[in-house]
Amino acid sequence: MGWLLALGSLAVAVAVAIGSERKKHQVQHGPCSYTFILPEVEQCQARDFQVTNSLQRDLPLPPETARAEPTWQERKLESLESATENNTQWLQKLENYIQKNVHSEMVEIQRNAIHTQTATMLEIGTNLLSQSAEHTRKLTDVETQVLNQTSRLEIQLLEYSLSTNRLEKQLLQQTQEVSRLNDKNSYLEQRFAAMEAKHSQELQVIQQEKQQLQELLDRQSRLVTLLEGQLASSTRNSTLLQRQQATLSDTVQRLLALATHCSADITSPSKEKTEIFRDCADVYRSGITENGIYSIHLTNSSQTVKVFCDMKTRGGGWTVLQHRFDGSVDFHRSWKEYKMGFGDPSGEHWLGNDVIHLLTISQDYTLQVQLKDMEGNQAYAQYDHFHIEGEEKKYSVYAQGFSGTAGRISSLTHSGTMFSTKDQDNDRCSCKCAQMASGGWWFEACGPSNLNGIYYDGISTVRRYNGIKWYYWKGPSLMATMTTMMVRPADF
Repeated sequence: MGWLLALGSLAVAVAVAIGSERKKHQVQHGPCSYTFILPEVEQCQARDFQVTNSLQRDLPLPPETARAEPTWQERKLESLESATENNTQWLQKLENYIQKNVHSEMVEIQRNAIHTQTATMLEIGTNLLSQSAEHTRKLTDVETQVLNQTSRLEIQLLEYSLSTNRLEKQLLQQTQEVSRLNDKNSYLEQRFAAMEAKHSQELQVIQQEKQQLQELLDRQSRLVTLLEGQLASSTRNSTLLQRQQATLSDTVQRLLALATHCSADITSPSKEKTEIFRDCADVYRSGITENGIYSIHLTNSSQTVKVFCDMKTRGGGWTVLQHRFDGSVDFHRSWKEYKMGFGDPSGEHWLGNDVIHLLTISQDYTLQVQLKDMEGNQAYAQYDHFHIEGEEKKYSVYAQGFSGTAGRISSLTHSGTMFSTKDQDNDRCSCKCAQMASGGWWFEACGPSNLNGIYYDGISTVRRYNGIKWYYWKGPSLMATMTTMMVRPADF
């Protein structure tokens, strides 16, 4: 019974200590404030009493915080309230028991024990609320991270969408390009089919021509056989022809004797009437102003040469050195042929390097080059001083004082350049320009001009480097229809 007396004394002391005022414990959690009222018993020896230890809020929950389903913190708080309520009921039962079985001093001890337990429970509740607040903060952080991650994913999704749009545009463009190529391929297939049909027709025509040629060959064979028979027949008549030839020989001898007898009377007057011309300028000065072929006597030489004289172009008196207009003469000749000259002065020809040398060193001459293209455009290039050296110096060319309409600068090679042909290479290029560019000319390193290249007729867009060339007028492949080189004295 000693412990009961001690417990009763403690209860009385607690009752005296808290009898004057009611004890309260307040906890702040977020926007809500919780007040815990500690239980107390006053004058409860004669009647039953109840102690409540329920949690009370100072302020009601705002309407917007109400949720259809309680949160984890609310469930935890409800569990705490339930445990507190159970403890309170247990304490009430204990208190009733003490009131029934122990005297009034025990009541104070019970109150102290209840107060201590309630304080402990309040402290535990406070710790739980703090932990709930910490968990709420962590959940808020996690929610923020999730929102940030969601934003980044949305941005990436937008970028992927833009990339997809660009790829769709590119795919559409490629599809259009494939469609265009298919159309072009169809067009080419149609062209190819048309060309095949045309080729088949041409092949049939060729086969027909071949058959006609075969028939013509058969006819010619029959004619050859016939001619052989006629030849055998004519052989039998050869004796008669020989006798007739002897008679003709006697007649010719008599005519030669008669011509010898009359030659003395004819020669003397003709020598008196013959006039010697050094060049076409002398012919022009004599009063002859018509284009034509005339004989000139070269200075320091007994050689007489027939030349074509141009008496109409820019005052006349021009001696033509070279002339081309239809491609009838091949200008891809040897050194000897260019030296002696070839062709006919009345048509396409080259006067000859020996003649040009003897003519141009006798006095100061002017060279003029006349050009005409496929469209009928004409131009000229003039050199006030022109001559070429002899064969011992490889017919080196010298030309100065350029003017004219055939280019802004001269296309003729530099002075001192030697002449080259297909069989004598005197240029400064290892490629042998006379063989590659064709013809004979003053090639330095294949150079910007060659009036003796291959004559190409007809219109073509193909560049030909072995044709007639005067670079600074029409580029590397001049389609010329006429070229002329001619000289006359510089003081004419």
